[in-house]
Amino acid sequence: MTLRTSFAIPAFALLLAGCGSSGCNASTPAPAPARPAATPRAPAEAPVADYPVVPEGGTREAGPPPAGMAVATFAGGCFWCMEAAFEHVPGVQDAISGYTGGTEQHPTYDDVSNHRTSQAEAIRVIYNPSQVTYDQLLEVYWRRVDPTGVDRAFSDVGHQYRSVIFVHDAAQREAATRTRAGVAALGHFTDPITTTIEDAGVFWVAEDYHQNFWRTHPTHYSAYHDHSGRREFLRQHWGPDAPY
Repeated sequence: MTLRTSFAIPAFALLLAGCGSSGCNASTPAPAPARPAATPRAPAEAPVADYPVVPEGGTREAGPPPAGMAVATFAGGCFWCMEAAFEHVPGVQDAISGYTGGTEQHPTYDDVSNHRTSQAEAIRVIYNPSQVTYDQLLEVYWRRVDPTGVDRAFSDVGHQYRSVIFVHDAAQREAATRTRAGVAALGHFTDPITTTIEDAGVFWVAEDYHQNFWRTHPTHYSAYHDHSGRREFLRQHWGPDAPY
């Protein structure tokens, strides 16, 4: 695995976090099939979108959002961290980890993490447009990613970690293009902005054990997140109080 030279990670941290060029959960085996289903969250705490659990550890094509909800799709490195960042945004009903941007049908985590597909790790954000705007979601996005990386994100290296905004209509494309130019104009980054803007295609919902990983595996998630280089990078470019 090739790491950013400014954010070298101790070997023990990588073993603990289980993250690298082969994926942000490569060292963690999938839970046994007999694992009981997670207890549903109370709606008042964090309501989730109405989508079925992926059976038998497989992947399936995402369906339409619930009535009254809208969809945004973002890729910006490990989908665990992206999911956690957006699920804290008021007006976001759910952030779903998955794969998109490639041509393969029913991609698996094993194939994606081992560079056997053209897919990117991404999140599908289900949000209430009367409570949060797409521009506000883009503001969260730009402040949580490395927009200068090519086929990498912080300590993770590979095409699956590329930074992409997948747009669902002309309005989203306009907003993504405008805010990308705005980020470049701020001058926070000395390297060029390499985040691409692409039409959204099929979104494959990732295996069940990846969903809400930040809540279901807090120790593993925290170890990875804290040693991924995100905090240092984002605070270097957005200020000492930047969320990470």
